[in-house]
Amino acid sequence: MDIRTTLQQGARLLEEAGIPEPRLTAEVLLAHATKRERTWLFGHAEEILDGITGVRYNGFLQDRTRGKPCQYIIGRQEFYGRDFVLTQDVFIPRPETEYVVEQALKLVPRPGAIVDVGCGSGAIAIAVGLEAGAAVRVWGTDISPKAVAVARGNAKRLGARVSFMNCDLASAVADHSVDVLVSNPPYIPTSEEKGLPREVRDFEPRIALFAGPDGLDFYRRLIAEAPRVLKPGGCIVFELGYRQVDDVQAMLDERWKDVLVVSDLAGLPRVFSARLAAEEPPRAKKFAALGNLACSRPSGRRYHSNVPTILGGFRICRLSHQGRRPCVCTVESQPADQRKVRNSSSPGS
Repeated sequence: MDIRTTLQQGARLLEEAGIPEPRLTAEVLLAHATKRERTWLFGHAEEILDGITGVRYNGFLQDRTRGKPCQYIIGRQEFYGRDFVLTQDVFIPRPETEYVVEQALKLVPRPGAIVDVGCGSGAIAIAVGLEAGAAVRVWGTDISPKAVAVARGNAKRLGARVSFMNCDLASAVADHSVDVLVSNPPYIPTSEEKGLPREVRDFEPRIALFAGPDGLDFYRRLIAEAPRVLKPGGCIVFELGYRQVDDVQAMLDERWKDVLVVSDLAGLPRVFSARLAAEEPPRAKKFAALGNLACSRPSGRRYHSNVPTILGGFRICRLSHQGRRPCVCTVESQPADQRKVRNSSSPGS
């Protein structure tokens, strides 16, 4: 049977099974069976398929009619202009998740550090790493060892300098080491499982889909953990589920600033970001006027009429000591009328 007839029959079979875009799906599956690009099929419509290729193609068609997603059949998915290898151990990257990558790239400083929590195939982490370049250090974490293996394979194949860790959320990430914490977490309520398409419900990993009765479990955990791993002024960037933006925003306390919600092409809130307020630098200690204070430097005058600048824990005496360099005097933490001044160069000081 030639390629044209094979495609026609395949598309008809898929249409009868209620598969969306049956012609396109038939082309994708036949291209995978022949190990060619789709464009090659159009230029070789009269070519006769060999028996082995025909059997392989029929197997792919049967898998698809049973609900198995094309991405798992062919083992790859395009994301942010790059092909990612997939297995059924990882969630299939969606086009709308590219908004997460774009927002993360806007917020991460150069140089900087970013962690993708629940990385799956590594799509977000690898896309950010390749787009941001060597100035940004990128890590990905996942609780599934098989997912981490897939992500590492994708990073190696695509030439991305991204490291991956097998851990629960950000538990393996050092305190205050990250500029941006990014995640496309599980956010489907368990109560909605029965209403999901079979391609999602029966084939994608449950651990990447469901997040408790209200779908918010992972947002709660991520927002609670973020202040530990973020540097002061660091950001969170999350993909949002349907009608979850208000619930997620309500989880933030007064420490979070610059909240931003980005909508997708359908006008739905898709990405949520916020900045952890930077800690105020410690205020310089204010010393009361000390008046005439004794200086313990042997060669110095016995009294100073003033004690000026504060440098760290010291005050600098600008009065000369019989022509010698100025002395540096430490000020002990005592009430102003009782404070002693000692020369820091004196023995035992």
